[in-house]
Amino acid sequence: MLSAEAAPDVPPSGADLAWYVDDLKRNGIRRVHVLAWRDLDDVDAGGSEVHADELMSRWAANGLDVLHRTSAAVGLPATDTRNGYAVVRRGSRYSVFPRTIASELTRRMGRSDALVEIWNGVPWFSPVWCRKPHITVLHHVHGPMWDQILPGPLAAFGRALESRIAPPFYRRTLTITPSDATRQELLELGFRTDRVRAFPNGVDSFFSPGGVKTASPSILAVGRLAPVKRFELVIDAAIEARGRVPGLTATIIGEGPLRGDLQQRIDAAGASGWIHIRGRIDRHELVAEYRRAWLVVSGSLAEGWGLSLTEGAACGTPAVATDIRGHRSSVVAGVTGLLVEPPLLGPTIADVLTDDRRREQLAAAALARARTLTWDASALGITSCLHAEVIRSRERGTRRLGAGRRSRE
Repeated sequence: MLSAEAAPDVPPSGADLAWYVDDLKRNGIRRVHVLAWRDLDDVDAGGSEVHADELMSRWAANGLDVLHRTSAAVGLPATDTRNGYAVVRRGSRYSVFPRTIASELTRRMGRSDALVEIWNGVPWFSPVWCRKPHITVLHHVHGPMWDQILPGPLAAFGRALESRIAPPFYRRTLTITPSDATRQELLELGFRTDRVRAFPNGVDSFFSPGGVKTASPSILAVGRLAPVKRFELVIDAAIEARGRVPGLTATIIGEGPLRGDLQQRIDAAGASGWIHIRGRIDRHELVAEYRRAWLVVSGSLAEGWGLSLTEGAACGTPAVATDIRGHRSSVVAGVTGLLVEPPLLGPTIADVLTDDRRREQLAAAALARARTLTWDASALGITSCLHAEVIRSRERGTRRLGAGRRSRE
């Protein structure tokens, strides 16, 4: 058996991202195509798009030629560059799938040496048509989200596509997810234990503690104002908590189709003087909001990872959130925050806001844990998986070649 020095494909102890990228290039992987429904500049971008950008920008910085294929977006050019990688936006939210697959098969956008599929609800079915090394990134199973995204019959089809139709095609594909909770959910759908890996999302070092908290108790909720995020629960919980916490204020950061409805809910409750929707803000303002808030709150129905909760933690702000799979990975329940059923959001917010000692303990633990979550580690894990698939593909090819020679002999 060859030693690690004699066989550069064997990762040495402590191999870093640069080593993996260099070995990918030694094995002929120089251009990687990444397929995703949306990209980071899309108005609907969320945690999945942040994750993709953090990965692709690191690959580009280490010398890989990366092309990000995604759907068209209003106000954005069809071709673009970001953080060292190319972006192609073509096709609608739905036509992007067949259009991109056809383009990949005909090499209309050039040849790629490896492929990354980001499966966000609707799969690209890359295991069916891609014969080069490939991996899949799946942030979460949509499950109950389908009823919020599509009308009845289409929602049922979406659930069936995600849970029954597509999984058999992916069970041999190496699939990466950001949380152990989602990994377990995929195993329940029949994915193979040895073919699903979990690497936690990182937290940008830009998010850090500083400044001072608001003089009066305050909560913050961040995310796209869409049905699945259930900001109405946050509003109702804040109103309930204020009965026990005089002077409580709440701030909602984000844009989306429900902004008008949420504002009407606030106005109808007579809470417009202390619950504010700020819309989209830049990251400097966002950090300031995280630092000022006493708690970060989420009422989401489903998440692959609660990115706003770990960003808040990195700024020294603990969380109170709904007890869902994705939140169980981003919050260590009872240690860095509290996870509860929706009816208990309001009472739990009030409990934590009125218990200074407990809140300080949660904040300290949240900050300590956030410092262990890095995008470098996440990118390294995913790159090691792509590398493993490249070596696996090469070894399969060698075995087939050997079998062919023996049969001719």
